[in-house]
Amino acid sequence: MKFVKKIKRKIPWLSHLIVNEPVASEFSERTMVLKRNDKANMCILCRGTKHLCGKPKCPILLKWRNLANVLSVLDTDNVEGLSPPDIFVGRIGYPNVFAGPLVPPGIREDTSYLGTPELWVGKTIDDIVRMRTVLLRGVSRINARAPSKAGRFYEKIVEMVLSKRPVDTTIYVKKVLGGLLLDDQMQPMGPIVSVRDMTIEVRGTDHAIEKVYSDDDLKAYDAMLELYRRGVLVSKIIRCLSAGLLGKISERRLVPTRWSITAVDSILSMWLRDNLVKQNPVIGEYRVHEFSNLGDKFIVILFPHVWSYELIEAWFPGTLWNPWNDFVGIAGDWETYHGREGYASIGGCYYAARLAVSEFLAREGKQAAVLILRESYPEHILPVGVWHVRESVRAALKQKPVIFNNLRETLDYVFSRLKISSDIWMKTSSLLRFILRQRKLDDYLKHSSTMR
Repeated sequence: MKFVKKIKRKIPWLSHLIVNEPVASEFSERTMVLKRNDKANMCILCRGTKHLCGKPKCPILLKWRNLANVLSVLDTDNVEGLSPPDIFVGRIGYPNVFAGPLVPPGIREDTSYLGTPELWVGKTIDDIVRMRTVLLRGVSRINARAPSKAGRFYEKIVEMVLSKRPVDTTIYVKKVLGGLLLDDQMQPMGPIVSVRDMTIEVRGTDHAIEKVYSDDDLKAYDAMLELYRRGVLVSKIIRCLSAGLLGKISERRLVPTRWSITAVDSILSMWLRDNLVKQNPVIGEYRVHEFSNLGDKFIVILFPHVWSYELIEAWFPGTLWNPWNDFVGIAGDWETYHGREGYASIGGCYYAARLAVSEFLAREGKQAAVLILRESYPEHILPVGVWHVRESVRAALKQKPVIFNNLRETLDYVFSRLKISSDIWMKTSSLLRFILRQRKLDDYLKHSSTMR
């Protein structure tokens, strides 16, 4: 099957965050021509968002949502529970979007872990879906460009995001709007209902978040960096951006949850890469880190070269984004020392993994070329969000590395740890081909110097 499709990428949501040329170029609007010779790559590049197959709804996600429709039936007019706190901001109909709190009906114990993906490594897919789908999305229509016009409802959303602890929340249900949310970018969420009103009881404020929220002249870009440097979790920074707490007072707006995840991952990793990692000395050996999680194996290879980065994903038959039965689907993206132009075709996972490796190198005071190889096996059947990639790569980098002194031994070891043949990886990886060319040039220069 030959597949050719033109896609014009338009990402208007970064307009008030772009303060320098690199950020603008990475999310530049451009037309891409995607050509793939097999069906599997089409699903990997689409992931239920671009409708590359021509169908109005993704049949893969629709299959799982339909199985869970029974959970969308509610028999009560009001729902009470301790919100983690967490919120949902939709993107359909932008700028008039659905937004509101996530509330676990009837749950009164500490729920903070429900909104903190940094704590979920080691849990099964069943665990994650079970604990996230208890979170009811209580929403109302809000103009994302002027959220303050929503009045007290939006003010309560702000108070929730500012809270340091779970928030006692009651939502008064108007009607059920839909079932579960399963998405490759966002963590799973429960049924969605429109609400007439809500009441909250906040106990304690996160002072780091309150400080940037109170600064009416602080740009959103700088606010994100300030929170990150102060040790605020990435998941909380994403929530702050999504709720419209960041930026100059005249520029604040709601950012759909899906978009805010990629924006934060991209901006933080770009800042770490350009201001810290590239200033560090290059590592003196080859390092291989490995971690398996949720049916995926991640191999992180650090090469003794200046910064470049690539993420390649291989989805086996029967996995989420490769429902076919006869071949493995592979897709990836990369960047050189000078970065990249245009949004990565494999989506938010590219930026989530880049954040994990750039913060690791910044913490280690080192620079390296980084290749991440991900094999997804049939156990990976449901989308859980790109937090899974970020936290899995973080976990891999916490493992003791296997160290080598030359490229051949490194690659022999790496390919022995993977199921896909070395030939396929070598043909797919732009970074490996680049390093091999550089190695030959270096060998030539060294040989020339010895002949003089």
